[in-house]
Amino acid sequence: MAKISYELTALDRHFAAFIRREAAHAPACLELVAALVSHAVGNGNICLNLSECAAAELTLDDHDYQLPELKEMLEQLAASGVVGFPGEFKPLVLDADGRLYLYRYWKYESDLARIIQDKSAIPVCDLDENLLARAVRRLFPVTADDGIDWQQVAALAALKKKFCVISGGPGTGKTSTVVKILALLLEQAPGSRLRIALAAPTGKAAARLKESIRRMKDALECSAGIKAQIPEDVTTIHRLLGVRSGSVRFRHTADNQLPHDVVIIDEASMVALPLMAKLVVAIRNDARLILLGDRDQLASVEAGAVLGDICGTGRSTRYSQGFADFVSRVTGYTVADRADCGDSGHLSDALVVLQRTYRFGADSSIGAISRAVNAGEGRQACAILKDESCSGSRWQVIPRPDRLKNALAEIIVTGYGRYLSAGSPVEALRLFDSFRILCALRQGPYGVSGMNALVEDVLAAKGLIDHHTRWYPGRPVMITVNDYTMKLFNGDIGIVMPDPEHDDTPRVWFPAVEGGVRSVSPVRVPAHETVYAMTVHKSQGSEFERVLLLLPDHDSDALARELIYTGITRAKQDVEVWADEEVFVAAVSRRVDRKSGLAAALWGDVT
Repeated sequence: MAKISYELTALDRHFAAFIRREAAHAPACLELVAALVSHAVGNGNICLNLSECAAAELTLDDHDYQLPELKEMLEQLAASGVVGFPGEFKPLVLDADGRLYLYRYWKYESDLARIIQDKSAIPVCDLDENLLARAVRRLFPVTADDGIDWQQVAALAALKKKFCVISGGPGTGKTSTVVKILALLLEQAPGSRLRIALAAPTGKAAARLKESIRRMKDALECSAGIKAQIPEDVTTIHRLLGVRSGSVRFRHTADNQLPHDVVIIDEASMVALPLMAKLVVAIRNDARLILLGDRDQLASVEAGAVLGDICGTGRSTRYSQGFADFVSRVTGYTVADRADCGDSGHLSDALVVLQRTYRFGADSSIGAISRAVNAGEGRQACAILKDESCSGSRWQVIPRPDRLKNALAEIIVTGYGRYLSAGSPVEALRLFDSFRILCALRQGPYGVSGMNALVEDVLAAKGLIDHHTRWYPGRPVMITVNDYTMKLFNGDIGIVMPDPEHDDTPRVWFPAVEGGVRSVSPVRVPAHETVYAMTVHKSQGSEFERVLLLLPDHDSDALARELIYTGITRAKQDVEVWADEEVFVAAVSRRVDRKSGLAAALWGDVT
């Protein structure tokens, strides 16, 4: 086995020292493994797979170490007194497959798996199928496409199950489907008032969902009474759970559960394991939970790849015969022949992947590029980007760092010039979202920090901004921490503009969740950064008319298929990729691999 090198953080080292002090018996490998578990969580994993590091030669902080063989290491850890097995309250938990967890993360994962399994097993037997069939035909009109309407299948899964995941790429109709699901649920419960909660991970994603629901309700083929019961208020998950001032704990927990009958979470791929676990334990056993998201997108910035794990890491769904028969009775569709029906337990019927996109036109290349990337076909995606006959996409070989400013100047001025001449904060925020530079990295000339400085220099040279003062008019800022007092959250974006009602003093204008805008004094804005360019991770939950995706001129472990796919699909009309072809192809061939036991707990053998 090759030597593995790790750069530990201070937190990793302190945790390892704590474990050594607490141990009744501290074998040499204990402190090493404790540091590696902490390091794994800090890098987005839920656990450490001991089988992957057993007998390995390690370099930690410039010192070389040798781990014992797996059997010997497991015996030593079990005898330490600080490593327990599932169900034991010990700082570290070791499961039967050799996964080592921090106790807190084992508890998050086991709680989430248990609740999903329990909810997906709860039968829903009180549906009026005749009423449902008529409503489905009314709400989902037949199109010229003779294939299966997977939106209808998704709606039926959401009605038949207490837990449901609706996955699909941009423009596949996840939001419109869930609005129709709410109409179906309300029609199935006449005379009762369902308590419905709609939430998203970020304020921006919540505002987008709210606007979509408001727009789609008007076009629903249902009674005015049903429309009136479909809520338009959308909150963040943190607000839904009820943040306690000065605490990381929430008001709603397993002991004080949410009162809602239906909870719908949009952009679920952005939700990390700790928050998802805290959410599900706060939902009543008899309440419905519906997750919307794109399983092919990047996982959350924090630990876990929860939506991907729940979806079985890209597995093909094989519906049970009972669910296939139910779909056939209501819609006439055959979603599975008897020979194709699976036996994956109740969860197989709770996952529906929407397959038709309504966003990209027939002549748009964005959809074709994203499909090629998802299939791992980097050369094919490059060929489409380079094909000048394809509309909506372009390829540019990444220039050297010293030539980057001149190469980007025109696209920067074109992309950001319009919002800088806007006459109002509302117009400025709208125009600012028409274009964005997305970076794979944070540091370096091709990263966010270097790119934001470059953009400021270009705009200043054209006389569009004066960045000699910190709070110059037109400066876009993104919040980087949650501030519940100011009601500003990580990922919220505002623009500095003068306030004519207060002697043109600079204020930072943010979209308001209830609509319109609100302004905040610069001195009260929490931790933030300039955001002409943003990381692909931070762009999740956002949409832009045009996107410039900028990759570094060298390969990096940070580059992966999910990152490329997420960056490209943030664009609604036009995407331009600046990259080295070999770097791009290598990135598309690489998948994000976050270690966890969630997929195995839910699906069993997922290989």
